[in-house]
Amino acid sequence: MPTPLTRLVGVRHPIVQTGMGWVAGPRLVSATANAGALGILASATMTVDRLREAVREVKSRTDAPFGVNLRADASDAGDRVGVLIAEGVRVASFALAPSRELMAELTDAGVVVIPSVGARRHAEKVAAWGADAVLVQGGEGGGHTGEVATTVLLPQVVDAVEIPVVAAGGFFDGRGLVAALAYGAAGIAMGTRFLLTSDSTVPDAVKARYLAATVKDVTVTTAVDGLPHRMLRTDLVDALERSGRARALLQAIRRAAGYRGLSGTTWRRMVQDGRALRHGKDLTWSQVLLAANTPMLLKASMVDGRTDLGVMASGQVAGVIDDLPSCAELVERIMKEAEDTCRRLTASR
Repeated sequence: MPTPLTRLVGVRHPIVQTGMGWVAGPRLVSATANAGALGILASATMTVDRLREAVREVKSRTDAPFGVNLRADASDAGDRVGVLIAEGVRVASFALAPSRELMAELTDAGVVVIPSVGARRHAEKVAAWGADAVLVQGGEGGGHTGEVATTVLLPQVVDAVEIPVVAAGGFFDGRGLVAALAYGAAGIAMGTRFLLTSDSTVPDAVKARYLAATVKDVTVTTAVDGLPHRMLRTDLVDALERSGRARALLQAIRRAAGYRGLSGTTWRRMVQDGRALRHGKDLTWSQVLLAANTPMLLKASMVDGRTDLGVMASGQVAGVIDDLPSCAELVERIMKEAEDTCRRLTASR
């Protein structure tokens, strides 16, 4: 099923595995790439040296194209871009819009640049700056998300830009792929669906929590870091939402103390990092501390299996997923479902 996305990045199928922190490591990315889709390595939680090692590990596992997700606002973003160029990575994706200079450096080196956006105006901006494609996530998506549903946001962006558009937020099967293509997208991107595969390194007990979730167990909260964050509802989320400012601050200090020991950071640096993540929001002190520790809150669940201490970012689709296929099985199934759906639509005319 060739599309502008498959032709642009050189993959067989118009499916993208998103760069989820602590989840999208070399094993998942290479399994996705070998299945014919585009795997995206999550680098925000890695040092530059670890990023280089991870890229080389993916290359040792697959000859297929893959990408790396970068934080455009990272102080060492330039060094990370240098790693991608030196290692011949095919795609650079960004959670925030990169600067014109970073984008130009990548495109001049032949790296495909695909920023992620949550609004039409952001898509128009990065397209004008020279992005090769854009990934647009609707409100159904996991992690930090917006309020506009994919079915409303996607056609706006498709109509606004002339570069390939990848649709994210609410996709998990072949019917969704066909629907996205009908809207004018060049492919779909999925996070939670790839998290729930046998190739994902997320602990089995955590996967079980996702599989047991209903659609109503997936919520959007600002209690963690002050920004809308879609995740599974847990005791931690409930406690933060019920707490007053004083109690929330006490809980945040207690949890921050634990994560400070794991991360090796200082209290001063933690507060500085949290305030830097405010994005113009009026955060409470508890949210400042938790914002600085959001990567560690995710690590607690996604790596350590401590769902009592961490958070579990999740798309709404967690409520309709009930199995753990391999990446190869998942991609093959989606493509077959898409072909069958197209065949039924044609036959009904």
